[in-house]
Amino acid sequence: MTTISGITFDQHDYDDRGDVLYLSIGDPQVPAETLPTPEGHAVDFDSDGKVIGMVLVNVRWLMERDGELRITWPDGHVSHDDPASVLARAA
Repeated sequence: MTTISGITFDQHDYDDRGDVLYLSIGDPQVPAETLPTPEGHAVDFDSDGKVIGMVLVNVRWLMERDGELRITWPDGHVSHDDPASVLARAA
């Protein structure tokens, strides 16, 4: 599990070749709306406006370069430890 800004994502899939981390709450589903972040990530919402998933791009590269993954939405940043544990298992 990965928690970002108080939201726990229990499903994850990391595409090593594209350096993209897909996170979802429960089984992945088609979002009603997807909003981009200024950093180029995407946040997926259901029809009630609840977060159901995120797509984080250049995850490993950004963490190696910056030591953390910045996400403007919903607030702040993610510590290195949150996605690092998922990436370590995927390698």
